[in-house]
Amino acid sequence: MRHLLGRISAWRKPPQRLLCALAVTSSLLASLPAISWAESNPGLTLFSGVKGDNQLSYRLDFGGQPNGWDRYRLRVSHKKLKIAVAHFVISYPEYYKGTFDPKNMEIHVKGKKVPLSDVKWDKENHVIEIYPQEAVPAGSDVEIILSNVKNPNFGGVFYFNCSVQSPGDVPLSRYIGTWIISISNQG
Repeated sequence: MRHLLGRISAWRKPPQRLLCALAVTSSLLASLPAISWAESNPGLTLFSGVKGDNQLSYRLDFGGQPNGWDRYRLRVSHKKLKIAVAHFVISYPEYYKGTFDPKNMEIHVKGKKVPLSDVKWDKENHVIEIYPQEAVPAGSDVEIILSNVKNPNFGGVFYFNCSVQSPGDVPLSRYIGTWIISISNQG
């Protein structure tokens, strides 16, 4: 009799195991869209050479594919802006071979678009300068939007540095942080 009960209980375990396997599989499948969406964000960066408090947040709206068109959303937290800002300076490495469209750059302060007086892209010196019409107040959340960006032909990790200059007769320049942007074939 015990032998028969052992077989019956063994027969009941496979459905329990099947249900457990289905639950695990469905939870993994449900997380796939979140994983692919996260690929366009910076994620966790270890051993970058940039201190954690100097790493700035960003988002690539179209996935950061090599040789693809993209929109970069470069964020600066209110905690980083200790001074008012008359203009933003973004420098990027010489080996970044993408292109920018100065006519399609914006600054948003606390979610609202700010009018710009000038945008300069110096290709030879690998610098973008963006001048808002009015100084951005200290302690503001800022998002710099670079639209119509043509990503480099080859993937890689690119350090975009952000500096700002304060308004006034003697402008004060200050390093704000670095966006560690990853262009990747995955996606």
